[in-house]
Amino acid sequence: MKLACYLENEKPRLGVYSDGGIIAVTGALADAYPSIRAVIEKDGFQDIAAWADGKAPDVGLDDAHYLPPLHDAEKVICVGVNYPKRHPVHGDMPPPENISIFNKWEGALVGHLQPLIQPPGAAAETFDYEGELVLVIGPGGPGVSPEDFPCRAVAKQDAFNVIAGYTIMNDGSVRDWQKHSVPAGKNFTGSGASGPCFVTADEIDDPFKMQLSTRLNGEEVQSATPADMIFDIPTIIHYVSTIVQLKPGDIISTGSPSGSGGSRQPQRFLVPGDELEIEWSGVGCLRNKVQGKTG
Repeated sequence: MKLACYLENEKPRLGVYSDGGIIAVTGALADAYPSIRAVIEKDGFQDIAAWADGKAPDVGLDDAHYLPPLHDAEKVICVGVNYPKRHPVHGDMPPPENISIFNKWEGALVGHLQPLIQPPGAAAETFDYEGELVLVIGPGGPGVSPEDFPCRAVAKQDAFNVIAGYTIMNDGSVRDWQKHSVPAGKNFTGSGASGPCFVTADEIDDPFKMQLSTRLNGEEVQSATPADMIFDIPTIIHYVSTIVQLKPGDIISTGSPSGSGGSRQPQRFLVPGDELEIEWSGVGCLRNKVQGKTG
């Protein structure tokens, strides 16, 4: 199943996402499940699937005002430098010995089809993109229920049991400001995006074989699979959950491979009018254009 969140009359709405459009969840079901996070928390996937069966879409895929799928996540955790590549800030560096993490703050991410906001002033000169696979936390395996959460210190062999599904992130970055601190460079308002939808884990046959294709103005600039990661998905889940209790709806973005603007030679940063497409097989394609400071 795929689910999306979007705005209708300035209020968040939940919908079932399909190739033909979005089926708006309505009535008592909408009251019970106002967001994807709520669906995960209450294990409401069967309720929604049964309700949506046979219904026609209400909203065209290009007509919705999308929100990030987990727009109400309690924790948005990102993994840095998790693929072999030239570091976009510090140049040639050895692979990291330990996992590096940082957080995204509220307002840093926009939804699918929403404009990426060019940073103000000199920060605009090093505005970069990074296509990433996002793990969405929740009961995802046999015998795992919401009552088993919050989860802590998850063993690697159990990692996929606490992944409810996946989505996509553009980890927007301002590289010069990363020299100040990683959070400074990673949290400019509207600099990144997530979407278009959330896909349940059972829809993905082999997570290690999912394929990334990031395209800038139609040209492929990033290509990778999760098998290329330095720290694999089970290692990430174990590491992060050792630090903090993970709850349904929390998200972990798993890092970006070579090909972002800062790691290219010569470097190529985003300018107004650029269009990014970040596609992960089995999930979908996140698409955004860069908007200039004056709109």
